[in-house]
Amino acid sequence: MSLFSDNLRFLRGRLEVSQQKVADSLKITRGRYVKYEDGSSEPPLEILLRISKYFHVSIDLLVSVDIRKYPIENLMDLPDNRILFPIKVDDTGENKIEIVPQRAQMGYLAGYTDPEYIDSLQTLSLPFLRHGKYRAFPADGDSMPPYTDGTYIVGRFVENSEHLKPGKTYIFISNSGIVYKRYASQSESGMQVSSDNVFYRPYEIALEEILEIWEYACSIITEEFQPYDTRKFHIHEMFLDLKQDIKNLDDKIASCKN
Repeated sequence: MSLFSDNLRFLRGRLEVSQQKVADSLKITRGRYVKYEDGSSEPPLEILLRISKYFHVSIDLLVSVDIRKYPIENLMDLPDNRILFPIKVDDTGENKIEIVPQRAQMGYLAGYTDPEYIDSLQTLSLPFLRHGKYRAFPADGDSMPPYTDGTYIVGRFVENSEHLKPGKTYIFISNSGIVYKRYASQSESGMQVSSDNVFYRPYEIALEEILEIWEYACSIITEEFQPYDTRKFHIHEMFLDLKQDIKNLDDKIASCKN
């Protein structure tokens, strides 16, 4: 746990306190604490929790990231004791928005908890987006018109799923990938989401699969809109009429059975 030891020494030095003071606060002997700093011993979970609370840094961060590289004041705390990620700012102090490129979507799933990976992403600044952490993700496919390939959805990080509002759109990061969908409801097993394109059926994303949620803030369209194809409108109307006819037929069959 050399990384953990380095982090301990760094954090204590940042606070400018003695080993004895830290040990007293953790309710252990100085000798025991010294072993944690020099790497000759590893703390049990109970002590690790005390250390985390004392320095106000998550356990995940303490044991897996060299926090000397990232100023504590520029790290955003995430729920459930998850790793923190850096908040980039420009010369004026405005938050920078990391851009996840199309080709790097799968890489994001592997690196979203790695500050070094996030630090490698290109950024942009939008002065009208304040009071939150924002990130831009590429739209994919035709499930959420008018957003298609070439569009970036800028999302605001959602710290608590209880803040989700039915009817609003969100970027859901799960073990299966990155999707932009309209939120419907939440059950004990997952979240019901749907596409604005009715050709795609609603489905559920399992709660244990969800890694991050970002609320729609704005969009960046990088390709010119094509002229509207009226044929698509007629096909869409025909589909809705057919869907309604099938529903009416099902209702008639159900009433006959009763």
